[in-house]
Amino acid sequence: MSEDLGPVRQMWHLLEPLHAVLYYAPEAFEEAAALGYGTEDRWPSYFAWRAAPLGAAGADRVTETFYSYSPDMVGDFVPAVWSVAEPGAVLAARLRAVDRAYRTLFGDRLDGPEFAAAAESARRAALSAEVDGRPLAAANAALPWPDAPHLALWHAATILREHRGDGHLRALVEAGLDPVECLVSFAAVGAASPETFESRGWSAGEWTAARQRLGARGLLEPDGTATEAGRALRARVERRTDELAAEPWRALGEEVRVRLVALLEPLWVTTLGSGLLPAENTLGIGKV
Repeated sequence: MSEDLGPVRQMWHLLEPLHAVLYYAPEAFEEAAALGYGTEDRWPSYFAWRAAPLGAAGADRVTETFYSYSPDMVGDFVPAVWSVAEPGAVLAARLRAVDRAYRTLFGDRLDGPEFAAAAESARRAALSAEVDGRPLAAANAALPWPDAPHLALWHAATILREHRGDGHLRALVEAGLDPVECLVSFAAVGAASPETFESRGWSAGEWTAARQRLGARGLLEPDGTATEAGRALRARVERRTDELAAEPWRALGEEVRVRLVALLEPLWVTTLGSGLLPAENTLGIGKV
């Protein structure tokens, strides 16, 4: 009998929004602007916030680790982001951004025992994550742990989401899906509209060529929707991703994990209910 990986997927759904606040909160854009980044859209700060744990990484390294972003798009921002602020300054600013955003979102709850308990359990899970061969998870795991429980919770969520993300890239490579094909195939199963995936910077020609390649493999219908084989392949990718993300939750234990779910669910509702995060996103995560 195969392992039930539903709890692994559940933890991702609960923690991902808590991490993603960094990319959308007004407080984060204010901190980015204070560093000197443009804030007309989210991309200058996004690439700085997310890549900073890697150090002053070049475009090739960021393209490799982010995977689904067009190399041309990455090159528009990296390494230029490091001429605005060095990675250490970005890392300090992103903690300030999360601190301010969480205080706006959660108010007095930050000082309650629930946040401290959630942070402790999430930290235990993050510390048990195997990060060898997982560059973004390893880079975040190497950073000092914040003292404040709400920042420790965010840091744990970040390590765990990058741990999962690094594993997801492995699953995509195993499935023979290149960076643009992974987006085309995900749109094809209805995770989000192709227009939503345009944010990753691929040209119309590159998108069409990827559809043609996947069609030749029997994975896409002529209208761009997934065939039965295409849906099966995506299901295998998602299951493999869950398998590769499971170890921290096994290590935490089911009883502690269930308690953590109860602590996280109200935070999840508040975060998604705030309207900060887009209702349709490239991760295929649902809304309240």
